[in-house]
Amino acid sequence: MSIQLRQDVLCQARRVVIKLGTFLLTLPDSSQGELDLPFLRSVARQVLGLHNNGFEVTLVMSGAIGAGCAELGLAKRPRDVSDLQAVAAVGQRRLMTYLHEAFDKLGLKVAQLLLTRTDFDDRVRFLNIRNCVTHLHRLGCIPVINENDTVSVDELRFGDNDQLAAMMANALRSDALILLFTKDGLLDEQNKPIDLVDNIQSAISLVRDDKTEMGSGGMASKVEAARLVAEAGEIAVIANGRQKNVLARIFAGEQIGTVFLPAKRRLDSRQRWIGMTKRPAGTVTIDHGAANALQNSGKSLLATGLLATTGQFERGDLLLIRNENGHDLARGLTNYSSDELRLISGKRSNQFEKILGRKAYDEVIHRDNLVLSCVEK
Repeated sequence: MSIQLRQDVLCQARRVVIKLGTFLLTLPDSSQGELDLPFLRSVARQVLGLHNNGFEVTLVMSGAIGAGCAELGLAKRPRDVSDLQAVAAVGQRRLMTYLHEAFDKLGLKVAQLLLTRTDFDDRVRFLNIRNCVTHLHRLGCIPVINENDTVSVDELRFGDNDQLAAMMANALRSDALILLFTKDGLLDEQNKPIDLVDNIQSAISLVRDDKTEMGSGGMASKVEAARLVAEAGEIAVIANGRQKNVLARIFAGEQIGTVFLPAKRRLDSRQRWIGMTKRPAGTVTIDHGAANALQNSGKSLLATGLLATTGQFERGDLLLIRNENGHDLARGLTNYSSDELRLISGKRSNQFEKILGRKAYDEVIHRDNLVLSCVEK
């Protein structure tokens, strides 16, 4: 049954995002993060195979900092932000040089996009990213995405490239996200790979701390990335990238790695931006009646149901909506600033004009600008 499920969802995929981790891209016996050039050439051949079969492949590549450490002779990944930025500047050039050589020999062109977290928070820039990648595919290029470590600081960072890969997959409405690293998938209590995941909470409970010296991610990051894609309605796979012809075998439906099954709902691009991508600027807590109206009746959020507001935000910012027990219910774009919300909380819409001194929206968050948290598969 599991193989049939894999084939049902993976054999139909054509628009895919593939993420390769730092440790996967470096030589197994290298303490400095030296790039594994034979492996890069293998990746290029596998991508060519997918490309020739009609796939639109977008790569998300880690390894810039590791490659920079190798070129500069650094034994460990720096911790200081300035050092990381400088090392990344060296490593990005090195990584793309080798990628260009590997793909060019096969007749494929590569293009690089360096992004920061704020590129996805801003709606216009988010759309520009999607349009750029779409046009690169039309030109027959393979887009290679990486975080812009040369300018990123904590507030601009994704945290790691697993999250960047998930956001790219959702931006492109990709059919599948493939997360490749050096383990055989998510392991159970007996250290055996789990075949299928349809309950994300059970998967999270199995995560162990497994970050590498040169990398910034780990299994927890990969499971979270898989969640972001699966809850948007697409499939995600975590697998060992060192297995022979792993990409072709995954898309043939072979039992490789761990598959995260998609939710029953399938969000459109704008819903993915609201529900999975843009960062919340604040939080509102709502009462039981308002929570029921959102979850069971598809209603907009009204001020009468507001209990508390946290954070400083402006109209159009994204808010996280929680119930009285502190559970996340939804995300949505607010029609009011934080200062205005604190004035109208608990009030009816016919009171707003008198309180605010202007005509105002009836809804705090309109249902068209609201995405519920996923509660079932």
